[in-house]
Amino acid sequence: MVPGEPREVSPREAEVLAGLAEHRTNAQIAHRLQISVRTVESHVSSLLRKYGVANRAALVALTGHQPSPSARPGHVEGIPVSHTSFIGRRQERQEALAALTHAAPVCLVGPGGVGKTRLAAVLAQAASASFPAGGAFVDLTPVGEGFVLRTVADALGLAERPPQPLESMVAERLALGRSLLVLDNCEHLLDEVGDLVERLRSDCPQAGILIASRERPGLPGERVITVPPLEGEAETLFLDRARAIDPGFAAEPAVVAEVCARLDGLPLAIELAASRVAVLGIDALRVGLQDRLRLLSGARGRPPRHRSLRAVIGWSHDLLEEEERALLRRLAVFAGGFDLAAATALMPGTPPSATADVIGRLADKSLIGVVGGGRWRLLETIRAFAADRLADSGETEETLQLRLRWAAGTAATLESRLDGNWAPQFDLVADDLRATLAVTPAVPDRQAHRLARSLAHLTFARRFHREAIGHYLAAADRARDAADGHQDLLSAAATAVSIADGPLAFRLLVRAADQVEPADQVEPVGLRAAALASALVVTHRYRGADDRDPMSEHLPALVDKASADAAPADSRTAALVATARAWDQDGLELAASAVEAARECGDAIVLLGALDVLTRAHARAGRMRTVQRICRERLTLIEHLPAHEPSAAAEIVDTFHSAARAELCVGDLPAALAVADRAQREDPIGEHPYLSIPKTIRPLALSGRFPEVFQQAPAMWEAWHQAGSPRSAWMATAICAAALAHGLAGTGEYDLWRSRALEMAMTRDAASSPVLGPFAAFADARVAVHTGAYHQAATLVERAFAPFRVRWYEAYARAAGAELAVVAGLPEAAERVAAAMPYAEQNDWAAACLARTRGILHGDRDALAEAAERWTSIDARFERACTLRLLPG
Repeated sequence: MVPGEPREVSPREAEVLAGLAEHRTNAQIAHRLQISVRTVESHVSSLLRKYGVANRAALVALTGHQPSPSARPGHVEGIPVSHTSFIGRRQERQEALAALTHAAPVCLVGPGGVGKTRLAAVLAQAASASFPAGGAFVDLTPVGEGFVLRTVADALGLAERPPQPLESMVAERLALGRSLLVLDNCEHLLDEVGDLVERLRSDCPQAGILIASRERPGLPGERVITVPPLEGEAETLFLDRARAIDPGFAAEPAVVAEVCARLDGLPLAIELAASRVAVLGIDALRVGLQDRLRLLSGARGRPPRHRSLRAVIGWSHDLLEEEERALLRRLAVFAGGFDLAAATALMPGTPPSATADVIGRLADKSLIGVVGGGRWRLLETIRAFAADRLADSGETEETLQLRLRWAAGTAATLESRLDGNWAPQFDLVADDLRATLAVTPAVPDRQAHRLARSLAHLTFARRFHREAIGHYLAAADRARDAADGHQDLLSAAATAVSIADGPLAFRLLVRAADQVEPADQVEPVGLRAAALASALVVTHRYRGADDRDPMSEHLPALVDKASADAAPADSRTAALVATARAWDQDGLELAASAVEAARECGDAIVLLGALDVLTRAHARAGRMRTVQRICRERLTLIEHLPAHEPSAAAEIVDTFHSAARAELCVGDLPAALAVADRAQREDPIGEHPYLSIPKTIRPLALSGRFPEVFQQAPAMWEAWHQAGSPRSAWMATAICAAALAHGLAGTGEYDLWRSRALEMAMTRDAASSPVLGPFAAFADARVAVHTGAYHQAATLVERAFAPFRVRWYEAYARAAGAELAVVAGLPEAAERVAAAMPYAEQNDWAAACLARTRGILHGDRDALAEAAERWTSIDARFERACTLRLLPG
């Protein structure tokens, strides 16, 4: 395959590819094709793999797709839609549009209600042609601290891909051509927004950034445009809005000017007043303003215009009936909007039909905005006013409890739908669920605990993995009994395992064990034993020797003591303890006993962990066919696991990794690629070049599909650096496979990629790395055979036949070393061939290589023909071609 020519692109993938070429987000593509965002993400992942590129921009560049004539280049997602005319602001528009042509952020600054959001929307629409890569309009009103980056990523249609930092994904998206990011209502998050903007300016300097805030962000080089109250256009705005309600409305210009002046020229205040003039008439409106437009008592520290706006809202509020006032003030607790069920939950004893009637009346009076889809929201200034009225009423605590009950019930309902189409509804209420949990104290509380646990599960399923850990910890703090808190900590640990954070998982498991330490009861003892056993497993299974906790050395004794005190009938704990001992003490007998105990307890997740330690035992004995069989059983077991459960997701991720490696270690290259393909589709954590490409590069290199390797390896290398260059010996074998491909293809980059493999494994000598050593010995020997570089043949053969502690790639090293000994004419060649022959039973690639080696050694044409057939059976195209050249004719 040559770059840019995938093997098979489905019609649906072609449609997704066309959407990418038009710089559409995943959400936009999903809307156009009437499919889910998750399905679009799956297609994009498949296309990245098939084309062998690292990101969307490279994919579009490689394919050469051009946007269709119907595309909307420069479409900025999420711009608020208004059905009224936009009046005034000519100077501000001109200044802002001119400023957006430069790299510095443009900041619209002014008091609440002055029209910053509306102006930002108009600017985003007008500037879209200058930003062909599109972008997003992000309202930060309902967003709490710590969630700005997550909200921006959501608006851009980005899905989390651990361990790539989310901020690098946002920067990568905004670097697609020239993009525009609008951040509205930032005043409560200025520090966080400032940090994000500074990072984006560094990573994607061509992106346009427009900020709307009541307070100046104070960014270096920012272009601040003050949005003042309306002057001459205020009367035009008032008349336009009044005549939209009463087309026959008329008033003396001087009277209209007086009203607008007394409203301080604030557009929101003018529109609220205009909405009443059709009912009251201009004279009654003037009287009302005379009575109500005054400074609010005790409002020191507020800007004067803000105080005047509150007065106008207060006057409108006083015109409401009591049931309208009651609902309005209670709705102030919703930051992100609400539906009928949410509103009804705040009014116990009121039927939904009555609540719907009140909502309709409030919407008619412009105090509630219609979002669409059966949802409404309060303007921020009105919500702030309503919150004050709620505090004055003495109903705040009661209303917050009602909101908590609503949030807990809503989250639990969504959690029950995780196997269906739940995500769109979750996205609508997520900000309010988060906000509700955030104000609950970290003390035992049934509803708060219920909300925290459900929200953790939902955010994990939504692939907000780090956030999910935080919610599980919040749940543990709010649990009413130790057993519930213990389970929350276990879930947090499983989430950490699923995203490869072994150190955090270890600490959480130890904390979970300590939480149930009172040992007078049988159940807590069993829970403690299980948690300690799991922590011991993590120290071996998910953590390198360089990040072990000092407590690790004490764990075996603690596990023995806890398990001795546990109930004998607790088969699950017994299986976990047996698995922990097998990991800690090695040995096939212990591993087999762990598997037997796991089968007896009937827990598929426990069984998967036990089977993993059994594969290690067989791998250390060199029984790779048995390892392959066990991994195929694991693949069967994960078929029915709920991928949205953290503990299940951790095993699913590990199973794909282990199964892909097992197929490779028996030389079944097509099967290895098939597992990698399945992992791309089904991995619950999401694809990422840093973690997913290794599964593909190794079999591609051994198959001789070098162009695909050359496309994918740089993406993996770059992603590894972006993730902070962690020590990754197991992934270094994939970089070494790329070196092998370069060596066999004769590109001249073998030494470069081999040195990169050493850098990734953080070693100067491959032989000192238990994982990289065998694969590097294989690659060195195979390249020496192909290039005829025999001057170091004896040394390379010696390395290929060295005793390896980790034997995954031992068969490759032995076979390649034997062939090098033969072609280099080493005196011990025959002995080397004989020593390598047992590996032919365990590895198809080794069997083919050794058949070719025998053919060369003995001049045996039949052996060469056998080798060619074996290469064909595992789709090793390059090796087959090399073998055919040795056959006469």
